[in-house]
Amino acid sequence: MKKRGQAFSFSFVVMFLLAVVLAGCGSNNAANNSAANATEAPATGNAAAATEPAASAEPAAEAPKVAFVYIGPPGDGGYTYQHDQGRLYMEQELGIKADFVENVPESADAERIITELAQSHDIVFATSFGYMDFTLNVAQKFPNVKFLHASGYKTAENMGTYFGKNYQASYLSGIAAGKMTTKNHLGYVGAFPISEVIYNLNAFTLGAQSVNPDIKVDVVWTNTWYDPATERQAAISLLDKGADVLLAYQDSPATLEAAKERGAFAGGNDSDMSKYAPDNYLTNPVWNWGPYYVKAVKSVMDGTWKSEQYSGDMADGMVALAPFGNKVPEDVRQLVEDAKAKIISGDLNVFTGPISDNQGNVVVQEGQTLTLEEVLSMNWLAKGVEGTIPK
Repeated sequence: MKKRGQAFSFSFVVMFLLAVVLAGCGSNNAANNSAANATEAPATGNAAAATEPAASAEPAAEAPKVAFVYIGPPGDGGYTYQHDQGRLYMEQELGIKADFVENVPESADAERIITELAQSHDIVFATSFGYMDFTLNVAQKFPNVKFLHASGYKTAENMGTYFGKNYQASYLSGIAAGKMTTKNHLGYVGAFPISEVIYNLNAFTLGAQSVNPDIKVDVVWTNTWYDPATERQAAISLLDKGADVLLAYQDSPATLEAAKERGAFAGGNDSDMSKYAPDNYLTNPVWNWGPYYVKAVKSVMDGTWKSEQYSGDMADGMVALAPFGNKVPEDVRQLVEDAKAKIISGDLNVFTGPISDNQGNVVVQEGQTLTLEEVLSMNWLAKGVEGTIPK
């Protein structure tokens, strides 16, 4: 099972005076007493929830109570940070406040915490793949609560999924990497050997090969989501093997920081990480969760919500590309921007054949384009990727 965190903490913020609660007026962030008093109940992560709602807020009695479950800390600079930025955007746009729990491991603890949240909230966003079965279990016990699960594939009448085609931005990052390398040797720090990471690795490789057919890509699997020390060591091992441009599907900027020390280029994942090494930064895929969170919460508020498997992309803005680093030349930027425009218009599909795997098999025939379902279940490595998929 993939893991994005270890220790966890939790608490809920009570927003209105006890007299208001006794009068029956529910706050947007009302704490659930049973969850707050539960054995080993985690501490809260939402200090902002104590502030007053925006003037445009819906009446408190009508506004849903919203909660987020995070695999890491909002300060990770990557995946959880972007989800938290989406939460803040939603709060600002709708004038309501949401609770969150950070550092929740993908274990039975997740089910316990999601259960506690379901007792006092109307909408629960579970933001990591490993929460899928736990979220489904809780959803079946709380039919009146809406559950939204990021990156999964299981649904129920009151549970939907959401994610995006971040492989589009991985392909564009590959174009930049393919133009910036002087050794035709790229490195990829992969988290877990699951489809989500595999199709992004392949997209990165295909993008690089579209401008430099001699490219090879070494991959190292860390089996972590957020472990800067492990991710840093993986990056160093790739640099030691001769890679001069790296990309990481991880939640920290450790790969970029290691590349900076060696004078190499690198990109991270999830958010704009240029501040960590502006002169060594390439670019990378970024998430923009805010508009989706607004849409989802509003649909619950107006009674139009229904379970679905939502997949955003570069066209609707859920997936984007981070700004280029200081030393990425203009001709490379323009090449990437041209390809980006074609992806957004639909003229360029990342997984249109012919595509061969690294065992010499044609896995996508010429003229064929993989369906989204085929992409999401990908279990092969593209030609040029040096490595295997661990069992």
